[in-house]
Amino acid sequence: MTHAPRLDSLWSETAPERTRYAPLNEAITVDVVVIGGGFTGVSAAYHLAAGGASVALLEARTIGFGGSGRNVGLVNAGLWTPPDEVEGKIGKTTGRQLNELLAGGPSTVFDLIEKHQIRCEATRRGTLHCAHSQAGLRDLENRFAQQEARGAPVKLLDAAETARRIGSAAYCGALWDGRAGTIQPLAYVQGLASAAEGQGARIFEDTSALSMTETGEGWTVRTAEGEVRAVRLIQATNAYGAGAADDNAIIPAHFFQLATAPLPDDLRHSILAGGEGCWDTALVMSAFRLDQAGRMIFGALGNLEGFGGAFHRGWAHRKLSRLFPQLKDIPFEQEWTGRIAMTGTHLPRIERRGKTGISIFGYSGRGICPGTLFGRAAADWALGTGDLPLPICDPQSESYAAVKGLYYETGATLTHFTNGRF
Repeated sequence: MTHAPRLDSLWSETAPERTRYAPLNEAITVDVVVIGGGFTGVSAAYHLAAGGASVALLEARTIGFGGSGRNVGLVNAGLWTPPDEVEGKIGKTTGRQLNELLAGGPSTVFDLIEKHQIRCEATRRGTLHCAHSQAGLRDLENRFAQQEARGAPVKLLDAAETARRIGSAAYCGALWDGRAGTIQPLAYVQGLASAAEGQGARIFEDTSALSMTETGEGWTVRTAEGEVRAVRLIQATNAYGAGAADDNAIIPAHFFQLATAPLPDDLRHSILAGGEGCWDTALVMSAFRLDQAGRMIFGALGNLEGFGGAFHRGWAHRKLSRLFPQLKDIPFEQEWTGRIAMTGTHLPRIERRGKTGISIFGYSGRGICPGTLFGRAAADWALGTGDLPLPICDPQSESYAAVKGLYYETGATLTHFTNGRF
């Protein structure tokens, strides 16, 4: 085998070296075929193989090439949508079950990391959701009440305690979640793929699914040089489909990140000394954290490769300097952008593909825990040993999806151009 090509991001440079999986160049037959090598697809392949099924995973590029390898790396419990709203949107019973499942997401992820000794800079010291304004603080008070009512290990911090933990006086308060933590996301998904292969899963990179056809005998997935026949199909392409007719109907959005060189020790010890990862309550949300080497990683909604790239970069420099004046002369050395799959409800979706296939997508940028959990649930569904966390629905379109995606990018660009507010 040869080494897999590196992604153009900090994560690709700092992930442990992984060998490349060969492309599919033959016809094979398995129980389940999985399309997509991100958190969901790799988790599905791992749990399928661990459950005794034969499985083939097809990845068009390399494992973790899409959003999973461009993720911020915050291992959070739950979704962006607060739990009360989740239950209001999909019903009390289903919503409660989904909330309970996702509450255990960090434990599932960190348990897998420990079990397979995945080297991915795993740090479980909680995360901080930071109030950028008094309105943001009221939102956190509401979220705190909802989480506390469900027995979550959360604390609402005042401005002084928030400043002490972060090393910045820019925020009115923060919601600390002790279940959460941070990881190197690309290293995690690559490590889980290695564990899946160790369980017997067959993984193929540089292998696009050119067609997916269901017959009375199951599925035939054709690639450039081979094909897979399977009884069941799990599509896990999320925001990185190939644009085919059976691709996911999503509202496209982007999230960019920039990273500094490792900070000098005196600066490193004055910022996030507790090792938490952070994000804020601003409408155009931003996130920041340190990696294991002490690099400041700072990101926000927006596309560095689009028309607003220069505005996003300029704003990131200004905001980081306001958050941490001690970093005003520290330049960013790396940058990258990832695509986010959003749905109209801001909740994940499981769509029907034929009679024996499903597609899972729509994590709205929070893919580590939901992807791992939904992948495991998809494996249980395919094995006939468990239920999916959401009902399977028929394929549906997103009205004005392109216009909504442009709205998000334009909003982020205008906010960053005008410098926004904290």
